[in-house]
Amino acid sequence: MRNSIGREIPDEINGYKKVVPYGTKITEYEIIKRKYSINCGNKLFQSLNDMMDRLSLKDGMTISFHHHLRNGDYILNMVMDEIHRRGIKDITLASSSIFPIHTPIIKYIEDGTITKIYADYMSGKVAEAVSRGILKGLLVMQSHGGRSRAIESGEISIDIAFIAAPSSDREGNINGVLGKSACGTLGYADSDSEYAKTVVAITDNLVDYPNCPIDINETRVDYVLLVDSIGDPNGIVSGITMVTKDPVGLKISRLTMEFLVLSGYIKDGFSFQTGAGGTSLAVANELRNYLNKANIKGSFASGGITGYLADMLEEGFFRNLFDVQCFDLRAVESYKNNPKHLYMTSSMYGNPHNKGCVVDNLDVVILGATEIDTNFNVNVTTDSNGVIMGGSGGHCDTAKGAKLSIVVSSLTRARLPIVRDDIVTVTTPGETIDVLVTERGIAINPLRQDLIEKVKYSSLPIFKIEELKMLGESITGVPKKVEFGDEIIGVIEYRDGTVIDVLRKVIY
Repeated sequence: MRNSIGREIPDEINGYKKVVPYGTKITEYEIIKRKYSINCGNKLFQSLNDMMDRLSLKDGMTISFHHHLRNGDYILNMVMDEIHRRGIKDITLASSSIFPIHTPIIKYIEDGTITKIYADYMSGKVAEAVSRGILKGLLVMQSHGGRSRAIESGEISIDIAFIAAPSSDREGNINGVLGKSACGTLGYADSDSEYAKTVVAITDNLVDYPNCPIDINETRVDYVLLVDSIGDPNGIVSGITMVTKDPVGLKISRLTMEFLVLSGYIKDGFSFQTGAGGTSLAVANELRNYLNKANIKGSFASGGITGYLADMLEEGFFRNLFDVQCFDLRAVESYKNNPKHLYMTSSMYGNPHNKGCVVDNLDVVILGATEIDTNFNVNVTTDSNGVIMGGSGGHCDTAKGAKLSIVVSSLTRARLPIVRDDIVTVTTPGETIDVLVTERGIAINPLRQDLIEKVKYSSLPIFKIEELKMLGESITGVPKKVEFGDEIIGVIEYRDGTVIDVLRKVIY
């Protein structure tokens, strides 16, 4: 920036601009620049303490993390330990997900180091503790697309993003496919890297410049911290995900495939998404067999990608994969080596305020449920007692975007019926869920009269959802209604930012 005195150099450490007279020689200018600029031309640190000194952390800041390392992540705990050591309070934690490995941060929630949390998914002891009301501020549960929307709109203003980088060079060109902590794509970290005021890449695999390939490039990264380890590979990926061998799950998958064939959506050029659970993969296996027999080729599969979908890509059943996170080692290998296996940011995946997103191009999505009510509202956030044990992730994003959204679930689980009059928590609104498939029968949302007509004369066991509810209760009995305290400890945001439910303090 120019003014009447000279060139201004940002001094983010002291919070003002340093003015350099126009006559200053370039060597003097560089000396002053190195003294006062937050990016002094050498981004690399090998000491967490030294790097944190440079960041000028303050009370009340918002910091973010991504969850591609899942239950193997070391970064969130590492950073929060240092923040606590420095006595910084009132931190807003914007982590795309929180896992059992993050149990040590409970003490930082209890003492006020962390006072507000944004997350798309939570499980383990942290989720249980927050359900008991230990968080002083509010928990905001979002979807993957909703989180990106909130960051990009400024609703979540991130002061510092800490990005776990399985591979990085000295300038912060990072990817997730190289190194001992390889996790595949880094799609959930993309919005953080672009919109955070300061971005720190933390790596245990520093390579020569330039790192290749590049998922997030150096123009977004302020600092690179080299540490011994960013995560435990055994917790990052599951090795290989497996099709269920459970007879109930296999029956559900067969019924689902029969319904898909009759629906008319499985034809050349169709698109598809399913999860990494055993029953979901069994549906993918049934689909694979049908595509082979019918000589049908799909356009793309999307979402969190498993090795099973990577194999279907290799075999030509899909032209491409859109991948926001890899669920196993086979998927990581596929993303690394196959140019048809495409990188997808969480914003491209499901941000409803984009000019376009992948979920809006989905034909079929297969989803799960903790419980579903007779209006087809689905809960995947809490268990039947109201304790947080999950979150939307891409659930409500894909349910809204796909032409056909199918929930697959056993009719009873843990001696409880899945279908209820009222569910504990609404994660995904019922008008976006089209079909429920259980081992005992199939229910179609009355809003989808077109689907009801297509299967009217089939041999499929079609029921009203109220009938499935009564059938489930005849097996388990009618469950007691859960009681909660009056205290609201969190909210469930729909992908567009509207609040569709609240989370109340669990009474034990």
